[in-house]
Amino acid sequence: MAKFKPQFGRLLFIDKKLQSGAYPNSTSLAREYEISPRTILRDIDFMRDMLDAPIDYDKEKRGFYYTEKNYRLPGIAIRESDLFAICIAERALEQYANTPLYDKLSSVFEKIRSYLPDSITVRPGWIDNRFTFLQESFTAIDPAIWETVADGLRTARRVDITHQKAGGETTRRKVAPYHMVNYRGEWYLVGHCSVRKAVVRFAMSRIRSAEITAETFTVPEDFDFQKYLGSHFGIMTEDEEHAVKIEFSPAQAPYVEERTWHSGQTVTRSGDGSVVLSFTTNSLFEVKRWVLAWGADARVLAPEALARMVREDLAAALARYRERS
Repeated sequence: MAKFKPQFGRLLFIDKKLQSGAYPNSTSLAREYEISPRTILRDIDFMRDMLDAPIDYDKEKRGFYYTEKNYRLPGIAIRESDLFAICIAERALEQYANTPLYDKLSSVFEKIRSYLPDSITVRPGWIDNRFTFLQESFTAIDPAIWETVADGLRTARRVDITHQKAGGETTRRKVAPYHMVNYRGEWYLVGHCSVRKAVVRFAMSRIRSAEITAETFTVPEDFDFQKYLGSHFGIMTEDEEHAVKIEFSPAQAPYVEERTWHSGQTVTRSGDGSVVLSFTTNSLFEVKRWVLAWGADARVLAPEALARMVREDLAAALARYRERS
């Protein structure tokens, strides 16, 4: 059954062409749908043998046709809840409106809509009025660079990139692209770097140029993206593991308890209504920025290195405000 699902779009396409009475053949259908004629012939055999479609071939007109003029391929079975999910997913695409993915994904959803049976009418207007997806901040990515990196990822070829660090230094290197990940509005390329001689991550928005090479590579069998990140708290990772404990005020305790902040977290409630969030991570820098966002409602209990980082940032921030007074 799973094999049948991706085929269904092609069957609907063939069905519409046969209904038109234009006597399409495998070559014309394959050219328009951008697949091989052999695949079209297999689909026609499937329609004829498995779906009892009355299809025949006219030698004079060199094309296929329905011997029963009123025949229509049975429509796709879709529940109202399925259609609802499709409409919601389409709205969710708005989060990627400023990425190269948006146009392609929108095209996919348009194809899904076009293949729905005539008996199903899509009226997403009420969804537009009742569902909203608020975007986080996002970075701009050059579409040409995106396509080049994606090509290297797809074809397992190294990519020659020019990358600018956050501090301003620009370097050129070859990268074997292993993985792409999106985190809070930023896309990251994870791959083996010719300069670092290790697997590292690059912010796609800071890649200034990219050129595909003829050099192929093989992703190591032991590479696993989740293992690469380890006990991360965000996208950045460090070498050392840290046992983190953060105390939150009673006012913020409900917000802390209702969400999963880390896959290995535990939350302990105290008698005064405060809670302590505990987890192990290899990225103190991102935990520090997260703790600072809670202001006076969060206090680092462990490790001392994290507490010191928070104190130093708070002191520096206070000093800057004093300079302006």
